[in-house]
Amino acid sequence: METLKFKTNIKCGGCVATVTPFLNQEKSIEKWQVDTNNPDKILTVEGSAVNEEEVIEAIEKAGFKIEPLS
Repeated sequence: METLKFKTNIKCGGCVATVTPFLNQEKSIEKWQVDTNNPDKILTVEGSAVNEEEVIEAIEKAGFKIEPLS
């Protein structure tokens, strides 16, 4: 299982609800969560063949900013 982490501007439960359908439609994502208590609003995505570009595209389609954590 691969784990990717991203810095986002997903800051509340309403924001999480907005991105949920976008992330859930990605077949490679098995589990994801956003740490809204972290100042960087860290999105953690897990899956067997998670593609960084697909995650970024899904979050941007939902209207949020996202960048990979290095």
